[in-house]
Amino acid sequence: MESRPLATQPHQRPPSKEEKTRSIWGDTFYHLFKNKLALVGAIILTFFILLAIFAPLLTSYTIDKTNPSIRLMPPSSEHWMGTDDLGRDVFTRVAHGARISLLIGLFSISGALVIGTTLGLVAGFYGRWVDMLISRIFDIMLAFPSILLAIAIVAILGPSLQNAMLAIAIINVPIFGRIVRSKVISLRAEEFVLAAKAQGMKNGRIMFHHILPNSLAPIIVQATLGFGIAIIEAAALGFLGMGASPPTPEWGRMLADSRGYIQNAYWTVLFPGLSIMLVVLGFNMLGDGLRDALDPKMKDQG
Repeated sequence: MESRPLATQPHQRPPSKEEKTRSIWGDTFYHLFKNKLALVGAIILTFFILLAIFAPLLTSYTIDKTNPSIRLMPPSSEHWMGTDDLGRDVFTRVAHGARISLLIGLFSISGALVIGTTLGLVAGFYGRWVDMLISRIFDIMLAFPSILLAIAIVAILGPSLQNAMLAIAIINVPIFGRIVRSKVISLRAEEFVLAAKAQGMKNGRIMFHHILPNSLAPIIVQATLGFGIAIIEAAALGFLGMGASPPTPEWGRMLADSRGYIQNAYWTVLFPGLSIMLVVLGFNMLGDGLRDALDPKMKDQG
């Protein structure tokens, strides 16, 4: 009989000496910043974060000071982004609006992450009727279009920035919950979990000290992408008059107030809309880079 050649394994690049000495998170950041698109996203977000932090120092105008004599002035050396229909400086309002939009994303996604992760851990770890109950709640929430559910929540609670953040947090809970639940189900039969149970470790400690740390990768990616989604949802609620109230310079509200001047004063719509687009783009690019950096298969191809 003729001898057949042994099946060869797919070629994998052996790790270098430098890669062996890096920690897991150090290796993740190394691959993240090798990704040019992720780097561009990080630069965009850094710009808007610095703009939000130093907004009071970058302009001498206030967000609510009106001056009808200079209403709808085009961009100039005095007003970099022009003025709106009430004579307010658009750059000042965009810069301070960055604070509001980023804070909306931070608080909304943080709340959704904490609640969704906890429910996902409980559902995936205990299974049976607990899993069925929590999963059906997630299914019911996901059956509604997210923005319509957010509108319904704000309509019940009353239009305000705080209620808008609460609504955005609630509609994002099932997204985190389902991601964590599926990860926990794949991990609960692993040897390190069975060993912890055999040692008599309590379920809470197993979930939060053993399973959760091994589930962080998809949570981090979803949280990064969720920031951009939360900012869009907040802008949509603001545009509909269900978010921040005047004179708060929230980007979606600015678009709503300026939509009647889009033909003869384009700058009043352009700069808030461009800010929303760039921030969401930055979070999406960074999230895609994190997903690739946390995926071992993508690292092997690098």
